[in-house]
Amino acid sequence: MIVRIFRAVIYDNKIDHFRAFMLDTALPLMRQQPGLVSITPCLPRPETPNEFCLVMVWETVDALADFAGADWRQPHVHPDEEGIVKERYLHHFDLAETA
Repeated sequence: MIVRIFRAVIYDNKIDHFRAFMLDTALPLMRQQPGLVSITPCLPRPETPNEFCLVMVWETVDALADFAGADWRQPHVHPDEEGIVKERYLHHFDLAETA
């Protein structure tokens, strides 16, 4: 399995808008994707008031690529994010199998 961690830094005046987008648009869309094992939305803390994160676990790289496209190593940007997201960070990891 592959873990995909997406972190976004939001413009100060767009925080409420992005929160609504993430919870009301992005999460329902993501939860419908074949091969997505889990998704965890992470909201800002006081020390990082404009940073959001999504932690996803995908069954395979192929399943992730079916969603994000051939350039799955790059952030998948929804048109509603334009003008809201200041910076995007994306990281991938293999999930450690634990007993």
